[in-house]
Amino acid sequence: MRTSYQVISGKRAVALQSASTPQEALIEYLRATGCNSDEITRMGVNTVAWRGAVYRAVPAETDS
Repeated sequence: MRTSYQVISGKRAVALQSASTPQEALIEYLRATGCNSDEITRMGVNTVAWRGAVYRAVPAETDS
């Protein structure tokens, strides 16, 4: 089941990704920006780092 995740860098939401897990959302986002997989440091289930920047994914809020 895919879920929508907000990709956050610092205090800013930088993307909305649909993925099965938060980490998958982050990896897909960074790969789409041209980042190589070997440059990504996995820091947890919802956090990665790339060249000193820390990105995290949280479930996107839905308007009901």
